[in-house]
Amino acid sequence: MNILIVDDEKEIADLVEVYLQNEGYNIYKFYTGQGALECIKTQNLNLAILDVMLPDINGFEICQRIREKYRYPVIMLTAKTEDMDKVAGLTIGADDYITKPFNPLEMTARVKAQLRRYTQYNQTEETVLENTNEYDFAGLVINKDTHKCFLYEKQILLTPIEFSILWYLCKNKGRVISSEELFEVVWGESFLDNNNTVMAHIGRLREKMNEPRKNPKFIKTVWGVGYQIE
Repeated sequence: MNILIVDDEKEIADLVEVYLQNEGYNIYKFYTGQGALECIKTQNLNLAILDVMLPDINGFEICQRIREKYRYPVIMLTAKTEDMDKVAGLTIGADDYITKPFNPLEMTARVKAQLRRYTQYNQTEETVLENTNEYDFAGLVINKDTHKCFLYEKQILLTPIEFSILWYLCKNKGRVISSEELFEVVWGESFLDNNNTVMAHIGRLREKMNEPRKNPKFIKTVWGVGYQIE
């Protein structure tokens, strides 16, 4: 597994590198964004860890560049605690964020969880089964066996987490799903108060589906309760 680490704080980048190398991962480490962009173009990466604040190109921009072509997991590192910074990263396609200072063991666990999810996603995507498992309604087709989603016959490229959220909503069509339930099902962790992770990913899904902010056709917001596909 190839992991990209980008952080201008040398001590942090080196520490993360040591912990992940001890787990058997191959590391590409950079202290600037420009070097990371070249690596993204030339190496077959499986995950990226991006610091938000870099001296040349910020981590948000690097994440956007990655999402233009790739779907592997992206974890953002931020020294800030404001919710809007976290929401910004998730909205542009990041899968997780970690606030500095952090426990290296927690970082390692987060990396393993993201890679496990991504590996399972790719294995399923490459397997074509005779008995497909899909939902098809109102122009939206989502297939669990191929892990592909089409809207009006045009494929939508979803990250593993985005696919899991949309699949769960489709599976429970007509039922209002709370943010707490979505988070615990998709991320496999306990939901914490003031966690905007689900909201950010829903926003990203709507953007990819060209859903209007007001009165979206597919993913409805039931204020104070959760989300629903009718």
